[in-house]
Amino acid sequence: MIPWAMQPDETDWKILEILQKGYVPNNTIARELNISEGTVRGRIKKLKDSGVMRIRALINPDVLENKQLVLVAIRVAESRLLEAKAEEISALDNVLSVSIVSGRYDLMAEVLVDSNRGLVEFLTEALSSIGGIALTESFLLLKNFNKFV
Repeated sequence: MIPWAMQPDETDWKILEILQKGYVPNNTIARELNISEGTVRGRIKKLKDSGVMRIRALINPDVLENKQLVLVAIRVAESRLLEAKAEEISALDNVLSVSIVSGRYDLMAEVLVDSNRGLVEFLTEALSSIGGIALTESFLLLKNFNKFV
């Protein structure tokens, strides 16, 4: 199925809302929504296959030893290359996500690096391998509240 070709219906949204709070077994969701467990399982599979949702374990970054969470703001040299540069950057090791943003910068990358030299290595080796970046600014996330990666 083509990503985003599916628009969730009311039941799908209810399933998504339940799962956003944390792990819940399919039979519990089924009981809460008064539908069969097979229906829940099928809808979750359809949501995952269509790219609407992904299920994974998230970790509080504050408990990761020797790791630093960083936001890297990026200005791209040519606006017509925004999506291409976002795709390239998102494929780099340590990059958790990349977003096209409004304001002074064009892209915002969330990166998890080794504490000591990780940010320097990311900026000077990984990110510098991508052409068309005009400017970057880094923001170390010192303490996180309700943040999981």
